Amino acid sequence: MSIKPPPLPPEHLRDPGDAWVEGPDGKRYWGRFGAAGLVALHPPLGILLQLRAEWSHHGGTWGIPGGALKMGEEPIAAALREAGEEAGVPEGAIDVLETSRLDLGFWSYTTVIGVAGAFFEPTPIDAESVALEWVPIDAVQDRELHPAFGDGWPDLRARLHAYLRSGHRLDLDD
Repeated sequence: MSIKPPPLPPEHLRDPGDAWVEGPDGKRYWGRFGAAGLVALHPPLGILLQLRAEWSHHGGTWGIPGGALKMGEEPIAAALREAGEEAGVPEGAIDVLETSRLDLGFWSYTTVIGVAGAFFEPTPIDAESVALEWVPIDAVQDRELHPAFGDGWPDLRARLHAYLRSGHRLDLDD
């Protein structure tokens, strides 16, 4: 049984960034202008993970909220917008610490790392999120991770632990 995604708006109402890009090897990547995602850290609880809907690319795996950049949109703005759309991350709730970019030449993905200034309860706003959870940093690898997120997780984990060891933002509200 094939699980179908919800219908897209008519093409004339969609942003041109909502499209697949095909690499030289035939592998497909979402987002004509690239994509971005948010690693939201809440030091007492861990990071915000999203269980992806079965119909989505690598559905049934855990990752971070994110998606295609809109035409002319900056990656940080895209990551924060997508986190709001997919996980109910409130506007202004995240202090951006840094970004890292995977650039394949024909497509790029920007990971935005930020800290939640106060606790918020994530909420699945759209059909892309089956579940959302704050997951302790050292338990993330115990989940079935989206393959690309899983590949990048060891580096992200080391960066997050470095922030926590440095005392960065440990005075946040619970």
